[in-house]
Amino acid sequence: MPLKTVEHGSHGAQRLDAHHTRFTLWAPDAFYVSLELRDGRSLPLIPQADGWFALEVACPAGTRYRFNIDGDIEVPDPASRAQDGGLTGWSVVVDPQAYHWRHPHWKGRPWQEAVIYELHVGALGGYAHVARQLPRLAEMGITAIELMPLAQCQGERNWGYDGALLYAPHDTYGSPQALKQLIDEAHGLGLMVILDVVYNHFGPEGNFLSHYASSFFRKDSHTPWGASIDYERPAVREFFIDNALMWLLEYRVDGLRLDAVHAIGDPDFLHELAYQVRRHTAPDRHVWLTLENEFNQASLLEKSFDAQWNDDAHNALHVLLTGETDAYYAEFADNPTHKLARCLSEGFAFQGEANRHGAARGEPSAHLPPSAFVLFLQNHDQIGNRAHGERLHHLCAPQALRAATVLLLLSPMIPLLFMGDESAAPEPFLFFTDYRGELADAVREGRRKEFAEFSTFNAQDADSLIADPNDPETFARSRPDLRVPERGPRREMLTLYQHLLAVRRQQIIARLEGSQALGCKVLADGAVTASWRLGDASVLHITLNLSGQYVPFAPAPDQPVLFQTPPDMTLDVQQHQRLAPYSALVSLVPPPTLSPLMESAYE
Repeated sequence: MPLKTVEHGSHGAQRLDAHHTRFTLWAPDAFYVSLELRDGRSLPLIPQADGWFALEVACPAGTRYRFNIDGDIEVPDPASRAQDGGLTGWSVVVDPQAYHWRHPHWKGRPWQEAVIYELHVGALGGYAHVARQLPRLAEMGITAIELMPLAQCQGERNWGYDGALLYAPHDTYGSPQALKQLIDEAHGLGLMVILDVVYNHFGPEGNFLSHYASSFFRKDSHTPWGASIDYERPAVREFFIDNALMWLLEYRVDGLRLDAVHAIGDPDFLHELAYQVRRHTAPDRHVWLTLENEFNQASLLEKSFDAQWNDDAHNALHVLLTGETDAYYAEFADNPTHKLARCLSEGFAFQGEANRHGAARGEPSAHLPPSAFVLFLQNHDQIGNRAHGERLHHLCAPQALRAATVLLLLSPMIPLLFMGDESAAPEPFLFFTDYRGELADAVREGRRKEFAEFSTFNAQDADSLIADPNDPETFARSRPDLRVPERGPRREMLTLYQHLLAVRRQQIIARLEGSQALGCKVLADGAVTASWRLGDASVLHITLNLSGQYVPFAPAPDQPVLFQTPPDMTLDVQQHQRLAPYSALVSLVPPPTLSPLMESAYE
């Protein structure tokens, strides 16, 4: 379909000047809409075409307001930029120009430089406390922080995927100004900021669109979270595109990660969103759009989006490291080594093959560059969607985790780690919410059903196995202590991360643009050797053995070792070399010497 021009700022309260604000609401089911101000004024909005209501009012930034629908119900602005008192409080008029940026000329960083650190703002104590971690992360070699969703939702505690007011940063984390200050400080340290956004559903509490804009949703289609959103309607498309532009233009985030786009089911909308982002952001800015997508739609990564979280690679690695084959890991129970090899050489393991439900999943992806795939050993989902929220170092041999970490941090894919991974934080990351009554009961029951596919789950023991998401203690247990002792396993893990990230920064990042996979060979169960030609024609080799067995392997003599673990990983036995159990070997072969003719061309 033809792409429609979307003007930024069409939803919500837009400041016109220092004294005037324009209020707009799309309410096609409403006969009458009024603006209710906390100072006691009630002002009728003027009906516009296509279900819109609007009014220009003399009021400054900081004004508290709500909308009254047909005299029956008062609702927050669905495009509220801030809430005073949470979902049940007042929407607040915000001046997007009020913050004075200390690094206004920041343009971002090239995508191949990304080393992403995913974090939950609330679990780290709010924006100000996250800011205190930034110097440490930058020094370690992190180049981007990724914030789990910030949209206003019910209560004080939530993962963020239950957002009801998508334009309003959650009020318990700090003010919009404090969020901008966090982003500003990150930019000053050379850190990109990526924001996770949820455009596939609204949270179960606090969204009132169905009361006055029922056509926002479809009646013939549902997602796991309720009625599907009708992205074919212009006002609906503009609502989400306008939200994306707000984060990128007003908050100056460097990228967005779109959650579960397989639940959106409208590639045209996704392409249009990406188009509008590129159209509205300056051409000299580095702005990155990434996806979570169970459908493995390589077509979305060809032009519109920069990368996708590679769940296939994670799942294969998880099965090899832990032996777990429950639930979605069942798809990787057969030949996990071959599936990992395919991920390293072609991107996705599933490129049209049937999944565990018998449905075809994925599209061919071998033509995409390695940077189109975000590689991770853990993230919020893969830790939090466990009954006990265990981290990977609790589930596998430490030597195996070290070897897998080498692959994570030195492969040409974009590495992502979850807060605490770098120091093997002992705290779990559990699923937490802040609901009451029937909704709280429904959330608990939903968790029981989610774990029904896991062999370790016993319905009779559910209360002892699954932490109550609504118990404040569940949230408290999920807050990682990032202070690292001077000695011991946590310090050793941190030292490994620091060393590998230094190697990546010094030897690999500058060579990544233009990289392509050369292939991956299976050596034995749990062992592979992969190669990539980097942008400068050098060749990177990573050989990995995640099994507990010695594996025959003879590296080429012209492959200078960049890193290996353990240090004595190869043994010469009867003139044959073998990979030690739980080992990794990385080598980087420099580009071939230029011929005299080519040298003269570069003079």
